[in-house]
Amino acid sequence: MQVTATVSEGLKREFRVVVPVSDLAARAEARLDDLKGRVQINGFRPGKVPTAHLKKLYGRAVLAETIEQLVGETNQKIVEDNGFKLAMQPEVKLPEAENEAKAVFEGTADLDYTVAFEVLPTIQLADFKGIKVERPVAEPTEADVQSMLETMAKQNRPFEPKAEGAAADGDRLTISFVGTIDGEAFDGGTADGIQLELGSKSFIPGFEDQLLGAKAGEERLVKVTFPTNYMSEKLAGKDAEFSVTVNAIEQPGERAIDEEFAKMVGFEDMPKLKAAITERLKGEYATASRRKVKRALLDALDEKHAFDLPKTLVDQEFDSVWRQITQDLEGRGKTFADDDTTEEKAREEYRKIAERRVRLGLVLAEIGEKAQIKITDDEVTRAVVERARQFPGQEQLVWEYYRKTPEALAQLRAPIFEEKVVDYILELADVTEKPVTKDDLFKDNDDEEEA
Repeated sequence: MQVTATVSEGLKREFRVVVPVSDLAARAEARLDDLKGRVQINGFRPGKVPTAHLKKLYGRAVLAETIEQLVGETNQKIVEDNGFKLAMQPEVKLPEAENEAKAVFEGTADLDYTVAFEVLPTIQLADFKGIKVERPVAEPTEADVQSMLETMAKQNRPFEPKAEGAAADGDRLTISFVGTIDGEAFDGGTADGIQLELGSKSFIPGFEDQLLGAKAGEERLVKVTFPTNYMSEKLAGKDAEFSVTVNAIEQPGERAIDEEFAKMVGFEDMPKLKAAITERLKGEYATASRRKVKRALLDALDEKHAFDLPKTLVDQEFDSVWRQITQDLEGRGKTFADDDTTEEKAREEYRKIAERRVRLGLVLAEIGEKAQIKITDDEVTRAVVERARQFPGQEQLVWEYYRKTPEALAQLRAPIFEEKVVDYILELADVTEKPVTKDDLFKDNDDEEEA
């Protein structure tokens, strides 16, 4: 076997591999000998089938299997011998000319192919002790607690039948519906006796708005588009129609914020309820603070690291981002002009976002590897449980989805790993706390999550 490097430019590598026909024949013969003791052919006793007869029946298939195995082994050896870390799976180019391919598969010519791939760049990590970031912190005020009490009272307000009039924002409807896509009913699209509070945004975007003004007993056809990030890949981004029957309409009443209310929501008295709310708000503020300091840290890491990026990884990330953007525009019935930009400018902007994501992903992966950061099975299980809790009534469905979908499980592992690496860096970086108001703490959160 002859392996020759033909391309070594930046992160691109390409090799030409020539495997003599004699080597292919020897491996194929060994495979046929192995088959001899396992196949059953009419007219022959087990293990007594002549090799020539086996070759006539299975020769071409065995040679194809041999070539596939040999290419895999050779590519792996090239990677290991050169100490490469691959950005993507190797791209193999076998003989394309019909006569050449035929000769190889008939065992009369050498196997001559090329393998190309991109390697991961060598990353010189920055000194984390030189990274300075601020951690914004805020404490819940009495006004914050009171605002939360008012929200809870609204969520627990009583409802009473609406004697007359059409459904308005805030009313609670009892509905039945049948959903279809392209005229066909789909799993999970049919339900009866479901309660829906208009304005709660608990259903698919656009669903509730189309029920405003409905009356009890009325039937309406609701047309919506499932979000592109919907849990079910079969439904994500699809247009659907729901035949909805409004069975009943209830209007909201008032709920006093008093001792009785505290007991109704499970607390002994109002002071204990306020204490619980304060603790909950502290948790929310801590999460927002974490988001801010993480963004600042990632900005610093992005600024301190510059290296060539594997084009295949950037292209893959950009394609993923761009697909989400275009599907979102289509779902909203908008164009780039509606967002005060052009497709060309948008592509340029999201290309930079893709490059930033790949760069930071490689940096965090390098840090995690050097720090020997690992993800435990218990951590992944907790993530699945938390994900399932986000879909009340469908917990078992979510659990089975992740159990049967390794790719989805890997997507849960990635953020766990990222958070542990961020914790590791923050321990080494120069982090100072900065008191801020609640409004400042939550300002620009949407932009930060997008970035």
